[in-house]
Amino acid sequence: MVDFWSLVAHPVTSEKAVRMIESENKLVFKLNNLKITQAEVKKSFEEEFKVKVEKVNTLIDRKGEKKAIIKLGAEFPAGDIGVKLGII
Repeated sequence: MVDFWSLVAHPVTSEKAVRMIESENKLVFKLNNLKITQAEVKKSFEEEFKVKVEKVNTLIDRKGEKKAIIKLGAEFPAGDIGVKLGII
């Protein structure tokens, strides 16, 4: 099992990311490596926070950094994890 915090550099705390937490139940994280897969992120996030992940999208931004957008199941509010991480 891969530790979630070894995959992730830090949570993204931009205005858009906070809006996604509140309106779409999604969290955004910057990843350490471009080779990290969606399945790795999903499995490690579920084990770290004991929640159900509905979907993981990844993207590489203009700076060449990889980000993961994690959509949680409806029964698990992203705001709770955001508060725990200090994003909100």
